[in-house]
Amino acid sequence: MNNRFKIVAVGGVFDRIHKGHKALLTKAFEVGEFVLIGLASDNFAINVEGKKLEHNYEERLMNLEKFLNESFPNRCYKISQLNDYFGPEIFTKDVEGIVVSEETAGRVKIANELRRKMGLKPLEVVIVKMVLAENGKPISTTRIKCGEIDEEGRVISNRSNTFIDV
Repeated sequence: MNNRFKIVAVGGVFDRIHKGHKALLTKAFEVGEFVLIGLASDNFAINVEGKKLEHNYEERLMNLEKFLNESFPNRCYKISQLNDYFGPEIFTKDVEGIVVSEETAGRVKIANELRRKMGLKPLEVVIVKMVLAENGKPISTTRIKCGEIDEEGRVISNRSNTFIDV
């Protein structure tokens, strides 16, 4: 194992685990010996992030654990509930890095400023590029829920625009 960080953090809502989430989590396990995963609480996801959840926290936690155990067997991780963008564990000296998407990278500046004020070293940032669907647009849970694409980024044909000649 040739990890960059002893402990690395990553987070999200993970309502439907899709190809973009898989890329984010895979990168976290590539660069971290131990991965600290923040899973947004229902309240935070709905009221702050403005998400319309299909799955409650317990269901998302079960789905995330299932994916992690299948994809990264025998790897060390901890899932903690997020009630804000960072969670308290990111403000410990043990967390060295954070894995984020291009979409959320800007928030790390705030976390690092708070860490500096606490006398902690800033987190090293690993940015994962947005994973694109086959139509070139980013994969997102919102697009999946709307029926535009599936979890792997394949475009789903719009049946209302399909004409059948009888």
